[in-house]
Amino acid sequence: MNKELIEALNLLEKEKNISKATLLEAIENSLLTACKNHFGKADNIKVTINPETGDFSVYAEKEVVEEVEDPLTQISYAEARLKNPKFFLGDVINVPIESKSFGRIATQNAKNVILQKIREEERSMQFNEWYQKEKDVVTGIVQRYLGKNVSINLGKVDAILNEAEQVKGEVFKPTERIKVYVLEVKDTPKGPRISVSRTHPDLVKRLFEEEVTEVKDGTVEIKAIAREAGSRTKIAVCSNDPNVDPVGACVGMNGARVNSIVNELRGEKIDIITWDENPAFMIENALSPAKVICVVADEDSKEAQVIVPDYQLSLAIGKEGQNARLAARLTGYKIDIKSETQARELGLFEEMGIDYQEEGVYDNLDADFEVSATDDYSDNNTEF
Repeated sequence: MNKELIEALNLLEKEKNISKATLLEAIENSLLTACKNHFGKADNIKVTINPETGDFSVYAEKEVVEEVEDPLTQISYAEARLKNPKFFLGDVINVPIESKSFGRIATQNAKNVILQKIREEERSMQFNEWYQKEKDVVTGIVQRYLGKNVSINLGKVDAILNEAEQVKGEVFKPTERIKVYVLEVKDTPKGPRISVSRTHPDLVKRLFEEEVTEVKDGTVEIKAIAREAGSRTKIAVCSNDPNVDPVGACVGMNGARVNSIVNELRGEKIDIITWDENPAFMIENALSPAKVICVVADEDSKEAQVIVPDYQLSLAIGKEGQNARLAARLTGYKIDIKSETQARELGLFEEMGIDYQEEGVYDNLDADFEVSATDDYSDNNTEF
């Protein structure tokens, strides 16, 4: 029987990843519970279990007294001397208890204690496992719609994709595999409750970490992300190695790396731009794919004035202002975009300290602002 117990514990440890020591502790507690149910108290009851052989013993610590007042905690001097002549008054001796005498109800209660402990440990293990995956991306299988929410199977546990965390227009089919961002893991009596998202900006960041080796090992760093889920995302990247092109590393050969992410996001466009410590150059890059004539950025007020060629104004602003809005989120600056004609009419070149010349060259005359002025409208950023 003891050998079967150890084999059962080893099997539970392997299948449910619950340590044998924890299970043995649960058995000890169950025996103490049985003693309490049988005798009415268990304060002086001790249980020892050999983890190798499974042999266990249950005994009560009793004090040797002349006259017994409480038989559960005391033993008479005469009875103690029969057990061992070396015992004297005041000694505390261990009196074995036969577990077979506990009775059916006490035994059933002990069984319930063991099962409850196994469930608690299994729930705790699941919570700890998923708590470590919080703020990470996992792959799940779509199960069914719960109203407007979606139930996602993540293996041994299920997650809930709330309506607010779903990309507008995305429709899932049962058994479909999707990647989701783990927003929060809560511990509940029924197991971990996991909330996931398809709209969080960090979903894109984690997907790049999975797909791009240079991002995962830290060679290329994602400095900022601005996202409108389902439509467009802008990410700013920089390289910690002068020999590595951050944009090229994220794009991959023939766009293989970024395209796999675009496919996972179901066609969401991704602009990959180069991060720059100079806010003016950073804003210029952030407005990609639009070309920029000049940028004046005020770091104190976090405001920037941008002038673009007339034919680039609508592209810089974007559909319903999306491009300018994402650029503002990415850089943290309030961006005011004007066309070249508007800038001349309003005298913005003079206000900015930019000397406008007909051939299209703009010289920085004011060193109090961060200024980016270009005449070739060059662009080293990539859009997908």
